[in-house]
Amino acid sequence: MSSPDDASPDAPEARLLIAEDDPEVGGSLEDLFSRKGYEVRHITDGDHALQEMTTLPPYDLVLLDVKLPEKDGFEVLREARQAGVDSPVIMLTVKDEHKHKLRGFDLGADDYVTKPFDTKELAARVEAVLSRSDSDLPDTGDVYSFEDITVHLPEERATKGKEDLELTELEFDILEYFIKHRGRTVSRKQLLRDVWGISGDITTRTIDRHVASLRKKIEPEPDDPTYLQTVYGIGYKFVEKEDVESRGSSENSG
Repeated sequence: MSSPDDASPDAPEARLLIAEDDPEVGGSLEDLFSRKGYEVRHITDGDHALQEMTTLPPYDLVLLDVKLPEKDGFEVLREARQAGVDSPVIMLTVKDEHKHKLRGFDLGADDYVTKPFDTKELAARVEAVLSRSDSDLPDTGDVYSFEDITVHLPEERATKGKEDLELTELEFDILEYFIKHRGRTVSRKQLLRDVWGISGDITTRTIDRHVASLRKKIEPEPDDPTYLQTVYGIGYKFVEKEDVESRGSSENSG
């Protein structure tokens, strides 16, 4: 394994979950990434891996072995994504078959590393995925517009046409969060964590009621939302203007 000279004290702090049932491999990876400055948690079965992935605060990255006891890595990834977990995931496997990689990517894996792997290469993959994760949210700028609505982010103000849009402070925070994460599915747990600032349970009706109120103020047809769409079983997604126009064009051509 890597020597202490590979330690990277300047590496950004990140929470790393390692789900690996081989004690030698898992222990070595835990030691490697701990020396590189990451906060590391090592889990040896699929049930506990899923529990860790779906418990707040979220992990910044997950190293997920395909062949885990209780639940295999594919099951863990599928259920985690269904629960709205958006932590980047690198799959670890001894299988180098194309169909296994396709399955992992289809379920939402960010990268795939085949055993036996070089630890320096794996560390570089981890840093690359973390770097992409930090930078893949679209830049909104100070102003974002859709339909006849303009959102002025620094002033925490929105207008509809030439009139001010009367939003509560919480409604504005929700709208700003959706805009900054536009194109992504946002789970109710993410909204609780990042907008409400709590990690406990609160009835989904509370969240849905605020979203419904926001829709009445920003959507052309609140009962059939164009921009703030429901992703059933998970949460919501704010759709880009271009995606709305593209969808409309394809429906008209059909």
